[in-house]
Amino acid sequence: MRPVLAAANSRRSVSKVTDAAPDDAELLELLDAAGRVADHASLRPWRVVALRGVARERLGAALVEAAGLAPDDHGASKLAGKPLRAPVLLAIVAVRTPEHEKVPEWEQDATAAGVAHLLELLLDEAGWGVMWRTGPHTRHPAVATMHGLQEHEALLGWLYVGGRPDRWRADRRRASDAAARFTTLT
Repeated sequence: MRPVLAAANSRRSVSKVTDAAPDDAELLELLDAAGRVADHASLRPWRVVALRGVARERLGAALVEAAGLAPDDHGASKLAGKPLRAPVLLAIVAVRTPEHEKVPEWEQDATAAGVAHLLELLLDEAGWGVMWRTGPHTRHPAVATMHGLQEHEALLGWLYVGGRPDRWRADRRRASDAAARFTTLT
């Protein structure tokens, strides 16, 4: 089987990861490859923010604020703990060029999402456990501020990255049923 096809067929989200994590050098190598997605007008309308250590705790606090919870409210500690599920979170940011004459914002967001998906595939192929996560507070101003987002940037979600657990199995992934989602017009 062709390598890219094999990697795509074996990719599976890993919801529980170990404390092992890729270092910045490995992430940059994979991100350099992921950044080669289709990109109309070569805008590079994306960036990635790595959250490690206490940055994940700051994100948890921002999520609690976005939910309108006080730190001692029921559910606040569970919400604050979500970013601690992986040793590194990669925030995927769409960097929009407003009113571009050729590339509408939705297409710029699609490019950023393409980078995220290809990066997820590359991380998986490199042996890391990875899962793309979002949630109801992804676009909240407190979360944007925590990430240092600018006016024309939008958070698309996070890739939670860590080591694959010993019991991880790639063969549990169900088929995509491509034939049911494919149409040919003539």
